[in-house]
Amino acid sequence: MANSAQARKRARQGEKRRLHNASRKSLLRTRIKQVVEAIKTGDKEKAQAAYQQAVPVIDNMVGASLIHANKAARHKSRLNTRIRALG
Repeated sequence: MANSAQARKRARQGEKRRLHNASRKSLLRTRIKQVVEAIKTGDKEKAQAAYQQAVPVIDNMVGASLIHANKAARHKSRLNTRIRALG
């Protein structure tokens, strides 16, 4: 348990940040899943539209230091490869 006022405040701030970051990571996973679901249906137009919505979210998570830049690049590359394979 935090014993000083400073430590109590840091604990409060950390909890608020944890909840906010969890919400944003959830949004990231949701956007990626939307692209994957669109790919599974075989609709290339729908998949591309979902991908266009997912890319800014992925990039914002890198800017917020919630995920590493390499992880973001990997997600974008793999999703884009799957969309292009739809033909």
